Amino acid sequence: MHALWLALLAVLMPTPPPTPRGGGVLTRVDHLAYATPDLDKGVAEIEKLLGVRATPGGQHPGRGTRNALVSLGPTSYLEIIGPDPDQPPPKEPRSFGLDALPAPRLVAWAANTPDIDALVRDAAGRGVNLGEVKSGGRKRPDGVVLSWRVTDATKTPGDGIVPFFIDWGTSPHPAATSAKGAKLVALRAEHPNPAEIRRILEVIGIDLPVTQGPKPALIAVIECPKGRVELR
Repeated sequence: MHALWLALLAVLMPTPPPTPRGGGVLTRVDHLAYATPDLDKGVAEIEKLLGVRATPGGQHPGRGTRNALVSLGPTSYLEIIGPDPDQPPPKEPRSFGLDALPAPRLVAWAANTPDIDALVRDAAGRGVNLGEVKSGGRKRPDGVVLSWRVTDATKTPGDGIVPFFIDWGTSPHPAATSAKGAKLVALRAEHPNPAEIRRILEVIGIDLPVTQGPKPALIAVIECPKGRVELR
């Protein structure tokens, strides 16, 4: 009888949200996306700000973009991403609104997850649509091919505050070969509707501080040769 009662409770009680891993939001950061209308200028701007020259990352075939990277820790990095002039215009709009971006800014971030399919499925069951899981890849300048699976950032709610999710599979993590000298020490956000953003983050198990602000803003605090720098 006791076992039957426990089984009934398990059916009736709602599934709790995923529990964030120890260490808070920084343990969940895979990378921050800093979008720029011109990659070379974006790299120069980040070097001026942080005192670190980003490592060339490579092209995203068919997407019309390329990137450069700065390590922010053993398994996290800053991705500077911009249009690739050596590729024809892509069939779909470039990532992160690059086609209409007026100035460089921190536009989004990716979180790690041990099971991307389960996370998307569980989030959908709790009313949060993270979009389709897609495959991606690029070739590093040294010829090494990286591949990953990622949720569709264009479908992620929250104006860049809610992360999209990535799984690198067996590929080496880009942080290992990115320019060193910087470390992510804090990440927070502002949004006109912080209560709704916090609700979504709770569903997907992300412990990101979100406060009221006039417009959506992702704010990273980075320790670097220039000191402690705030990047938006």
